[in-house]
Amino acid sequence: MKHCFNVTKRRMLKFGVLSVFCAASPLLAPVAHADWKPTQYITYIVPFAPGGLTDVAARMMAKGIGDKTGWNIVVSNKAGANANLGAAEAARAKPDGTTWLAITMTHAVNKTLFGEKAGYDVEEDFVPVAKIASSAIMVVVPENSPIKTLQDLIDTAQKKTLNVGSSGTGTPPHIAMALFQDLTGTKMTHVPYKGGAPSMVDLIGGQLDVVFSNYPESLPYVQQGKLRAIAVTSDQRAPAVPDVPTTAEAGLPGLKVDNFTGLLAPKGTDPALVREISDRVVKVVGDKAIGEQLVKLGFIPDPMGSDQFKTYLNEQIQALSKTIKDADIKVN
Repeated sequence: MKHCFNVTKRRMLKFGVLSVFCAASPLLAPVAHADWKPTQYITYIVPFAPGGLTDVAARMMAKGIGDKTGWNIVVSNKAGANANLGAAEAARAKPDGTTWLAITMTHAVNKTLFGEKAGYDVEEDFVPVAKIASSAIMVVVPENSPIKTLQDLIDTAQKKTLNVGSSGTGTPPHIAMALFQDLTGTKMTHVPYKGGAPSMVDLIGGQLDVVFSNYPESLPYVQQGKLRAIAVTSDQRAPAVPDVPTTAEAGLPGLKVDNFTGLLAPKGTDPALVREISDRVVKVVGDKAIGEQLVKLGFIPDPMGSDQFKTYLNEQIQALSKTIKDADIKVN
């Protein structure tokens, strides 16, 4: 602390600024994050298998941010336990800005579905950094199905029990199906698969009547004419299938499911550093070329800063909790 007194002490005391000067000392001041350069690589944990939609988006963001900042961002896939394994690992990481977690709607669901068994609490153990984008659920039927519209689906489901596939228990497609049943007073037979791809195969083959699918998983088959899309659960129509109405336009506005992807950091990360990373993410998502790539993947770019994303995430958790409890969804 000697350097605090290298200036004329009397002059400092005269103007009452000695304490201010010492508080601003480089030894005591908080780190300025405007030009933050991590001393080691950043681990961007993706709790899903490589090649999936979340993984591809994360790698896109890692490259975009790295190109603009010089940060060395390494995507690390930690799949397992319904995306809980990687999340639990991230929750235990040092809160110094060098560990990021990619999350989706699945983690908002897991808060209720698994509770303490998840091994972490998505609200208590993390700090929201930024939302990146949204991805709708697309309601699809076989191309030769007599079901042409969402109203047709409602009418048919009220007359007989339909077989409905999903990418797994508690996944966004399953939640969408459960919400549909709750809104329409129908009862369907849920057929969970280990991923969305096999459900598409069985839907095309006629073993299923309908699938509430992750948009990117069913889009190629819709474009090839093998499946018919009757609605998307987003606020806006999907750019790649502009003729497919939203669920609100089709007469069921309550059927809105936002399968989002965003970024979290471990609890305790310096708020100034969180803002710095958040700003970088939002700017990259706003880049025209990145935005176009996200759209091609099936996303709708929807960047949110830390505070806005925190509110959004809390609202999603509350809404999804109600749907899960009303539908009595459980995992073994």
